[in-house]
Amino acid sequence: MSRAVTILVGTMTGTADLVAQDMAPVLQGRGHDVDVVAMDNLGPDVFARDSLFVICTSTYGQGDVPDNAMAFFSRLESERPDLSAVSFGVFAMGDRTYADTFCFGGKRFASLLESLGAHRIGDVFCHDASAGTIPEEVGAAWVAEWIATATETREACR
Repeated sequence: MSRAVTILVGTMTGTADLVAQDMAPVLQGRGHDVDVVAMDNLGPDVFARDSLFVICTSTYGQGDVPDNAMAFFSRLESERPDLSAVSFGVFAMGDRTYADTFCFGGKRFASLLESLGAHRIGDVFCHDASAGTIPEEVGAAWVAEWIATATETREACR
């Protein structure tokens, strides 16, 4: 039985959205319903969906979440909803030349969601913009592995 996957996108320049758009057909090809949602104007109620979640986000400034994700992140911090029914993965984007804050946008989301009781599936994947790889291709390959792990985890819990 397939499950819905919601990809939540935090982006400044649009690259994370491009990555999410390339992840969607990979998931659909494995029988999942996919919804790609920009983090603009989101509230914690997005996690009420019966869905697996992927956080696909870049890092901005001094290790911050992107502008379109700031209000959402702040609401999660202040409202502190119970996310114990939520399972998620993180595809974080950054540039290793900024070693002190590399992929912190995604890492901050992972830490916050886990502190609210959500269950992270797999490690936070950190894409390095200075590595010379195409983030959309890397994201599509990562999500294929991630959904396989998520499906195995779900089956093991039955």
